[in-house]
Amino acid sequence: MNIIGNFIKGVINVTDKITGDDDPIADQKTVLQNLLETAKDTSFGKAYEFENILNSDDQHQAFRNTVPYFDYNQINEAWWHKLHEGQTDVTWPGSPDYFALSSGTTGKTSKRIPVTGAMIDAIRQAGIKQVLAISNFDLPADFFETGILMLGSSTDLIENDDHLEGEISGISASNIPSWFSGYYKPGKEIAQIDDWDERVAKIAEKAPDWDIGALSGIPSWIELMLKEVIKKHNLNNIHEIWPNLQVYTSGGVAFGPYEKSFNALMGKPVTVIDTYLASEGFIAFQARPETDAMKLVTDNGIYFEFVPFDPDYILEDGSLSQDAPSLTLSEVETGQNYVLIISTVSGAWRYLIGDTIEFTDVERAEIKITGRTKFFLNTVGSQLSVNKLDDALQDIMETFDIEIPEYTLCAKKYEDGFYHTWYLGTSATQDPNEIAEKLDASLKAANKNYKVARSKALKGVKVFTINPDVFYSWNDSNKKKGGQVKMERVMKEDKFAEWEAFVEKHQ
Repeated sequence: MNIIGNFIKGVINVTDKITGDDDPIADQKTVLQNLLETAKDTSFGKAYEFENILNSDDQHQAFRNTVPYFDYNQINEAWWHKLHEGQTDVTWPGSPDYFALSSGTTGKTSKRIPVTGAMIDAIRQAGIKQVLAISNFDLPADFFETGILMLGSSTDLIENDDHLEGEISGISASNIPSWFSGYYKPGKEIAQIDDWDERVAKIAEKAPDWDIGALSGIPSWIELMLKEVIKKHNLNNIHEIWPNLQVYTSGGVAFGPYEKSFNALMGKPVTVIDTYLASEGFIAFQARPETDAMKLVTDNGIYFEFVPFDPDYILEDGSLSQDAPSLTLSEVETGQNYVLIISTVSGAWRYLIGDTIEFTDVERAEIKITGRTKFFLNTVGSQLSVNKLDDALQDIMETFDIEIPEYTLCAKKYEDGFYHTWYLGTSATQDPNEIAEKLDASLKAANKNYKVARSKALKGVKVFTINPDVFYSWNDSNKKKGGQVKMERVMKEDKFAEWEAFVEKHQ
């Protein structure tokens, strides 16, 4: 009998029932008040008169009327740079224990995002909430006795003055609670290896010693790791070495484009659970199996606002126009794209995280990520978000029965006009012209703005198929292999020229 597993599962079930239904709208009001109360005596809180906001009848209205929007560059230049000069109580009391290094998907220069002790606690609490939600997925008791392999960035953090620096996945893994350490793989020693290829080689070497029940990480890097394990031990699929693997916790990007290639590495189906952990905090997780949408963590140190997505609100540098309206959770609707804005216990205020989301269930505060503000393809009025591009790609994979785990594209200008130029990472030998024709048809059928654009300035679609390894090599060349790294789905023409030159060298 799985005595320990049954006990743990029972505790999770009971705890989940005790916590009961939450009230996201009320939770958010409390979070905003707590954030303002805690930070009112900081330099930021004094500059933007948090005391007056707290004393107003409508705190959210006063908050959005007083505090401007910030993207990373704006808040770093105005406020966060002071933290590196030794100042304290800047945008949050004290000084941060960590800085999360994040270059995102748009450049080589690392952002340095403060991560306070309060944020570490918030991430840990959100993780516990996700574990409790596992009771909704009806997993067998023996699952709770297996290991969880978390493939993030290195936990060997960089010491810099009075703080440590690293990617958020490495910071989080270095702060796992003691009760979880027995389940956590690959373990402290391997997790500290900085070189991603070396770390994966060690994981492959140790794989037979572990009973893995769950995987966690970004799909592209999880797939590469699984391939290395399969290759080293001459397996047909990963379940031959980890027969109890039942759950994959995905994050960072939409899982859809990877589903086919991921399943090809499995010997039997696994439960896929989506999460949304960013450098700025633990945003959301999938809480129930009836949907692949994720539930916002509304009661745990992050206050959310939502700006209706309109290209007129997005400035050339990707920041928000200050006259863009923001909505609270009580004001949003389903089926509408929103730019996500957050204020956090790490001292981010009305911060443009860079993602766009859509609500699938307002009452439950459940969302789907629809794309990035900088990856919105609208050069010639086609108005395509990443989720629309993912949907079209899913259609391609189903139509031709092929795997395309990676892609990028650009609205590139040729002599006769603009073409959406796609590079698809696939080992399939399908005719690119046939794929281009189907992509074009799918997008016309799904998006009226694209259809209009195709009748005017957008001349057509061009498709090039390349080995998926080229995408990973591109990330590696940009010092972005492994960890929280995601491939940029949409590029501007100058970056795309670099990409095409790289592809030509590595074909």
